[in-house]
Amino acid sequence: MADPQNVPGKVLVGKAEDFIYLLLHYGNRHGLIAGATGGGKTVTLQTLAEGFANAGTCVFAADVKGDLSGIAMQGEEKPFIAKRAGELGLDWQPNLFRAVFWDVFGENGHPVRATVAEMGPLLLSRILQLNDVQEGVLNIAFRVADEQGLALLDMKDLRAILTYISENASDLQQRYGNVAAASIGAIQRQLLVLENQGAEKFFGEPALDIMDLLQPDIDGRGFIHVLKAEKLILSPNLYATFLFWLLSELFARLPEVGDLDKPKLVFFFDEAHFLFDEAPKPLLRAIEQVVRLIRSKGVGVYFVTQSPLDIPDIVLGQLGNRVQHALRAFTPRDQKAVKVAAETFRQNPALDTADVITKLKVGEALVSMLDDGGSPTMVERVKIAPPATRVGPITAAELQEVQASSPLKGKYDTAVDRESAFEILQARAQGRASGAPVGAQQDGGDILSRIGSGLGELFKPQGRRMSLGQAAMRSAATSAARTVGSAIAREIVRGITGVMK
Repeated sequence: MADPQNVPGKVLVGKAEDFIYLLLHYGNRHGLIAGATGGGKTVTLQTLAEGFANAGTCVFAADVKGDLSGIAMQGEEKPFIAKRAGELGLDWQPNLFRAVFWDVFGENGHPVRATVAEMGPLLLSRILQLNDVQEGVLNIAFRVADEQGLALLDMKDLRAILTYISENASDLQQRYGNVAAASIGAIQRQLLVLENQGAEKFFGEPALDIMDLLQPDIDGRGFIHVLKAEKLILSPNLYATFLFWLLSELFARLPEVGDLDKPKLVFFFDEAHFLFDEAPKPLLRAIEQVVRLIRSKGVGVYFVTQSPLDIPDIVLGQLGNRVQHALRAFTPRDQKAVKVAAETFRQNPALDTADVITKLKVGEALVSMLDDGGSPTMVERVKIAPPATRVGPITAAELQEVQASSPLKGKYDTAVDRESAFEILQARAQGRASGAPVGAQQDGGDILSRIGSGLGELFKPQGRRMSLGQAAMRSAATSAARTVGSAIAREIVRGITGVMK
C-alpha cells in the first residue's frame, strides 16, 4: 500500500472516512485556515507547510506567537502525536526541513529591509496613518525625489526630502499645489513614532531580494522561511503593510506562468485581519487585485485568522482551499461568524455544518479542498495529520545553530548606507553656504549628471524598485519601470495607476 503521506502531486491534510489531500497543482488557488484560538490552526499551517516544502515548493510563513519556529527542528514522537497518527493509520516518522529565519528588527533572524522608494507613498501612508491631505504631501515628496534623482532609501532620506519641500514650498506650489507646514510636521511626528518602534531598521539596504525566497534546497525540497514576528505584531500596521509589500514585490517581479504542477511559493499570512482593518479603499482594491492575480505568477496565499468575517467577501471568494477549526458562538458576532463559515462551504448532506463547527475538538476541522476539476469538494469533518517536525517553539541556542547554517548568512546581516537623498541634499546645502553655484542642481542637474544618475539606478535596482500601486495595478508597466530604472518610467507608471495625487 502506498504511503498516504507521500502521494505524488498531493499534500496530506488529514482523514475523514478517507484521506483528504490538497492538490499541488491547485496550491496557487489560495486558501483559508480559520478558527478560534487554541483550535489547532498553527499545527494545520505546519502540516501544510511541510507538505509543500517536501514537494519542492518554498514556503514563507509569519510566526506571530513563536510556536511555529519548531518547524526548523526534527519532530519528537510525543503521546498526542502517536495517538493522532494511530487514529489516522499513519506510519509517523520524524522529519527535518531546512528553515531560514527572518526578523524585521534583525534580532532573531536575518534582517528584512526595504527601501522607502520600494514601499511607495500609498503603503507608507497606511503605516503612518496619514489623512488624505498628508498623503498628498507625501506623494509630492516622492515625485520631487524622482524628478531630481534623489534616491529614497532610508528614514533620513525621507526626512531630508520632506524638509526640502517644506523649505521650497513656495517654489513648488505652482506645480504641485499647496505644501502646508502643518502637514509636513504631522508626517515628521508620525515618522518619529515609527522610529521609536524600531522601524528605522526596516528601511534601508541591502533590501530583500524576493528571488531568495524561491530557491530550493540542494535536495530539491523547498526552504521554509519563517518571519519572527512576535515583536513586529505589536505594531499591527507595520506588520500588515510589510507582508503586503512582500506580496506586491512578488507580483511585480515574477513572470506570468499560469497553473504549474506545484506553486513556486506558498505564503501564509497569520493574523490576517490586520491587513484589512481600517484599510482605505484604494489599498483594499490593491489587495484584492494582488490576491486575484498573483496566482498566475505561481504564488499561493493562505490567510490564517480567527473568523471568515475577518476577510472581505471579495477576497474570501477567491480562497479555494479551506480549513475551518472550531468557532465558539457566545456572542451575536460569534453566531454570525459561525453562520458565515458554514455558508462558505459546499454543503454535505451528512453534516449539519453550522452545528459541527461549534463542536470540533482540538486538531479537528471542517475541510473543503479543490477537486481535479477545480471545484470545491463537499465539506468533511477531518482529523488533521500531525506534522513531522517539532510542535512548539525553538530555543535561542537552536535558533543560533539554524542561522549559522543559513544559505543567506552574511548577505543581509550588515547594513549598507550609500549616497542617497540625505547626502545629496546635505551637499547642496553646504554648497550654498560656501557660495558655490547650485542652480543647476536645484532642478535635477545637467544632462551628464542625469545620465549618470539614471545609469547608477539601472545597475542598483534595489534602491528604486516599484511601489505598491504600480505592482498591484499594472504588471506590464512594472516590468518597464524595473528595466529602465529611471525617474521618467516611474512617473509614467504612477500616472497610469493613479498613485500620484
